[in-house]
Amino acid sequence: PSRHYLFEVTAKPGYTIEQYAEAWVRASELIQQAPGAQGTRLHRKMGDERTALAIATWESKAARDASPALLPSAVQEIIESQAPFVEIRFIGELYQLTLIF
Repeated sequence: PSRHYLFEVTAKPGYTIEQYAEAWVRASELIQQAPGAQGTRLHRKMGDERTALAIATWESKAARDASPALLPSAVQEIIESQAPFVEIRFIGELYQLTLIF
């Protein structure tokens, strides 16, 4: 099953999640070219305009683990450009269970 990687992103004072989202879209477009990438999503936390939940979906852990070596250097440059403005906390790795009702 697909793997979902969850991150909490908090904008530092003077920076907004919208500003982060612009960079996130640019990086995500490049990441989606990697084998096994299955999409990303960014959700704003209700009641907290400085915090968002970022979700990256991969076909497998192996595909995600292999991706840094396969991605253009622009991805790392975009990530590093955001480091002074946001705090990113890894929440965890999830996979979807199939439920039958």
